[in-house]
This record gives sequence, structure tokens and C-alpha cells, in this order.
Amino acid sequence: MYTSNSPNAILCACTTVKKLARVLGRAYDDALAGTGINITQFAVMRCIVRRTGEPLSRVAEELEMDRTSLYRAIAPMIRDGWIEVMPGTDARSRAAKLTRKGSGLLAKAAVRWDSIQGGLIGCFGKDAWKVLAGELSRLADCAEAEKAK
Repeated sequence: MYTSNSPNAILCACTTVKKLARVLGRAYDDALAGTGINITQFAVMRCIVRRTGEPLSRVAEELEMDRTSLYRAIAPMIRDGWIEVMPGTDARSRAAKLTRKGSGLLAKAAVRWDSIQGGLIGCFGKDAWKVLAGELSRLADCAEAEKAK
């Protein structure tokens, strides 16, 4: 159950969003249970599919991860044969692609992801989700602006 703060509390934007991320992460992980991957792995694998052949630094940027965290996240996926890493466009970069095994896992998990995503957005409301997604993007822009000060 999601717990909110006391009525008089000043809500920290970061803590509020992180709490929601943990609640959503648990819901998506539960939905993906039995597929062999969790929501973080699912997101990384989908991003690699969208950016096959591109430097892993672009995958990290799209996922708002630093490269070190991305490399830690993909290490077990490489070990388990889900992802193959290859030289990138220059001597310093690396790119990745899903293996046949990884593609199969992703396809299996996508069915469950579609179900939780559809149910969640259906419950929340498609229009409300579009508004929230836009507002979260705006909040991210505000955080970047504050960081740049």
C-alpha cells in the first residue's frame, strides 16, 4: 500500500517521485515474475533494441543512467547470453545488441508488460497519464535547470 506523508508535511519532490518509482517498480516486477527478467532489465533491453549499433553511452543517456550504472546493469545480461557487446563507432565506444535468447526473453516479458501497462493506464486514465507524463518531463527540466545554477 502506498503511504503518503502527514497532511502538514512539506513534500520533497525527489522523495515523492522516488517513493512512487519504488511502488511502480514492485508492481511491474510482480507482473514480470516468471519471465526471467525484472523491469530494469526490461527497460535496458528495450532501449538497446531501439539503439542497436549505437554507443552504449546513448542508451545510458536515454535511460537517465550514468555509464557505470548501465555497465553494471548489463553485466549479468551479457554473462547470461541475453546481450552481446561489440566495438562501437570509434575505438573508445561500445555498442550492444540482443541475442536470440535475449530477444526471446524480451518478447515473453513484453506480453506481461503490455498487460500491466494497459491495466495501470486504464485505471489511472489515458488522458491523466498523458498530463502526468508531461508534468514529470517538466519537473525533470526544472531539476536540470536547478542543477545548472
